[in-house]
Amino acid sequence: MTIDFAKYTDGLVPAIIQDEITGKVLMLGFMNEEALSKTKEIKKVTFYSRSKNRLWTKGEESGNFLLLKSITADCDNDTLLIKVNPVGPVCHTGADTCFNEKNEANDFLFKLEKIIADRKNNPSEASYTSSLFKKGINKIAQKVGEEAVEIVIEAKDNNDDLFKGEAADLMFHYMILLQAKGFSLQDVIGVLKERNVV
Repeated sequence: MTIDFAKYTDGLVPAIIQDEITGKVLMLGFMNEEALSKTKEIKKVTFYSRSKNRLWTKGEESGNFLLLKSITADCDNDTLLIKVNPVGPVCHTGADTCFNEKNEANDFLFKLEKIIADRKNNPSEASYTSSLFKKGINKIAQKVGEEAVEIVIEAKDNNDDLFKGEAADLMFHYMILLQAKGFSLQDVIGVLKERNVV
């Protein structure tokens, strides 16, 4: 792969950063030859920062590195597509991407996670979720087990609506169990990414 750094007067080529697993575009940065070389060497995406006037490895201060998976040049050899495994949020705002891309399924689950956490931290007598937290970890774990059995039973039948209902029940109670144990969906996603399960 030969990149035409001379095409631009500042010697910097655009580098589009994409999540290898989700396909989300995470950010755009710029690289010179030295930044590209360092990225390949340390397997962490390194840009040339125009504001800092130096090489900058994404995550060098925050720890939110972009772990290199692959680099591809476009048809003109003047733009890079870099696929990564992000460690933590990518944007300085704390968002997963610098483009604030929405994934409605993920957004809803993270919103539900916040509601569950609120029911744990601010219990309400009228809340089923709060009542489970009040009963303790054994009852919560038991409910997850019950829902797991129920989804297995429904999986053997041909009623799609009942199966989806049980799948939702299992996911909901699983998320309660995560909160009870002090973990989040992001913790589990991190483990899956480390396993590279694709």
